[in-house]
Amino acid sequence: MTLHIHDTLHRQKRAFTPRDPNRVTLYVCGPTVYDFAHIGNARPPVVFDVLVRLLRRTYGVESVIYARNVTDVDDKINQKATKEGVPIGEVTARYEAAYLADMKALNVGAPDIAPHVTDHIEAIVAQIQGIIDAGCAYAAEGHVLFDVAAYPKYGALSGRNLDDMIAGARVEVAPYKRNAHDFVLWKPSKADEPSWPSPWGDGRPGWHIECSAMIEANLGLPIDIHGGGIDLVFPHHENEIAQGVCAHGHSHADTAPEEYSRYWMHNGFLTVDAEKMSKSIGNVLLLHDLVQHMPGEVVRWALLSAHYRQPLDWNQTLLDQSRKNLDRLYGVLRDADAALEEFDVSDLDEAEMELAENELAPVLDALEDDLNTPEAVARLFGLSSALRDLLSDDDADIRDVAAARWSLTEAAGLLGVLAMTPAEWFEGGDPAFKAEVEALLASRVTARAAKDWAEADRIRDRLTELNVVVMDGPTGATWRVKV
Repeated sequence: MTLHIHDTLHRQKRAFTPRDPNRVTLYVCGPTVYDFAHIGNARPPVVFDVLVRLLRRTYGVESVIYARNVTDVDDKINQKATKEGVPIGEVTARYEAAYLADMKALNVGAPDIAPHVTDHIEAIVAQIQGIIDAGCAYAAEGHVLFDVAAYPKYGALSGRNLDDMIAGARVEVAPYKRNAHDFVLWKPSKADEPSWPSPWGDGRPGWHIECSAMIEANLGLPIDIHGGGIDLVFPHHENEIAQGVCAHGHSHADTAPEEYSRYWMHNGFLTVDAEKMSKSIGNVLLLHDLVQHMPGEVVRWALLSAHYRQPLDWNQTLLDQSRKNLDRLYGVLRDADAALEEFDVSDLDEAEMELAENELAPVLDALEDDLNTPEAVARLFGLSSALRDLLSDDDADIRDVAAARWSLTEAAGLLGVLAMTPAEWFEGGDPAFKAEVEALLASRVTARAAKDWAEADRIRDRLTELNVVVMDGPTGATWRVKV
C-alpha cells in the first residue's frame, strides 16, 4: 500500500509522493522553551515520531530528514528571564533539557535537525528583506509587517477569505499597520529585552518568520511535509506560507502554497476529562510530572489511542486501559522469551525472516492509511494473539515462535512501544523505581529478622502505595508491579 495522508490544504486524503525519494523532508513545529511542556504539547512529537518511523522504513533512514525547531526567544521567555533575573539562555537551556528528557521518556526519537531561532537571526533578516523586495512587506516605526493584501492566496490553508477577514476585522489596529491582519516580521525590543541589529533598527523577529527562515535554511523549499497541532493552522502556518512564498517574489495569484510545503498534517486537540486545558480551571497536566509517576510508554500509548486528527480526551480510564494493554503485550513477550531461552532469532533463515516480515503487512497498511494508529493497535494485538496461540500449542515449532515474536516487536517498533524488556516493564520501567523497591525489600528482611513488626508494616504499606506485589519464596522475595 502507498502512504496516504490527509492534507489540510487540500482537505482530503492524498497519496504521498516526495519531491525526491532520496531526500524526504519533514518539519514539525517544536517547543517554545519557557516552561515544562503540558500533555497537549506531547501529542505532535509522538504522532510525527510514528510518521518518521514509517517514512524511514519506506525510504531508508538516510533518506529522511526530520527537523523540529526550538523557539528560544519569545515574549514569555523574556518575562520568565526578567522575573528570575537571569539571561534568556539560562531559561531556555533549562526547559529545553527538560523537554528532551520528557521526549526520551516517551521514546520519541531525536530529530535530525533541531534549529534554534537565535542561531538563525541572519537568515531571518535576509528572508524579511526578500519579502520587502517582493513588495509584500513594509517597514513602519521600527517594525516590519507583512502586507496580507499583497498575497492573493492568503487564507488558502485555513479556508478563510482574505476580503472577508479584512472587511470583518474587529480588532484595534496599531497605527503603523495598513490593515488589521498584517502581521509582524520584525519588531523593536524593549530596553531590557534581547536585541539584534537589522536594517530596520535593533530588535527581534516575530513568531511566524522564524519557522519560514529555519525551514528554508535547513531543508530548502518546498519541503515535503509540514506538521503541527490544529491550533497552528491559523495564523501561524497560514503566515508561514505567505512569507515563504513571497520571500522569492512569488506574490502573484498563480503561485500555489505548495511552493512552500507539498503536504500539511495537523493533529487534533487534547482535552482533560472532557474540558479544555486551562490554568484558570487548574487542569493543566505537565508531561514532566506524568512521566515521574508512570512509564512513558503508557503516556505514548494513550496519545496514540485515538486517530491523530481526532480530538483526544485525557482521563484516568484512558491511562488505566493503556497500562493494561501494554501489560498484556509485555506478558506475551515474557512468556515467549521463556520459551526461546535456548533459541536465537538470528538462527532464522532468509525464507523464515521473509515470512516474518510479511506478517507486518496489516500494521503497515493501517499506518499507511493516514497514520491510523487505532487500527494499527488492533492489528498489533492480532500478532500478539498469534504468538500466544503458538505458545499454547505443545506441537508448535520453536522457530515459528521466534518468527512470531520478531514480527510483534518489529510492528510495535513502528508505534514506538515494547521498547523495554519484559523484566524492565514489570519492574516499573524506571531504574530509580526499581532501586527504591529493592532497597525497601532489603529493609524488610532486616526488620523481619529483628522482629521489628512496626517497621515491616510500614515497608509493606509503602510497597502497596507503589503498586508492588511481593512474592516470598524459599530463595527470597521477588516482586512485580501489580497488573
